[in-house]
Amino acid sequence: MEKKETFGELVRFAIVGTTSAALHYGIYWVLQHWINVNVAYTIGYVLSFLVNYYLSAHFTFKAKTSAKNGIGFGGAHLVNYLLHIVLFNFFLWIGLSRELAPIAVLAIAVPANFVMVRFVFKHFKRS
Repeated sequence: MEKKETFGELVRFAIVGTTSAALHYGIYWVLQHWINVNVAYTIGYVLSFLVNYYLSAHFTFKAKTSAKNGIGFGGAHLVNYLLHIVLFNFFLWIGLSRELAPIAVLAIAVPANFVMVRFVFKHFKRS
């Protein structure tokens, strides 16, 4: 049962992650034309984070939102944000365009985020 449950979570995570990533990228893409790319990237990240938390709790992991998993989710995403912003600036530094750098970041950061977020919702579901 555990493998089937994990596979279902992975599929739902992919749906939520795609939705959140599209929202993040869309906000970033619009804003990066008018403001600093790091600020645009951060605003997109924060807004997509809020949607991601709600959808991850209720759809992906079928858990209730709580202060515990909210703090855990926020902590996981703080680590994830730091990974994002470091990779984002690294990809810009090596010459990737402002439009492609966020996509390269997602290819690395999304799998790492799944592991962290799954831990939060599984750990705090039992507590």
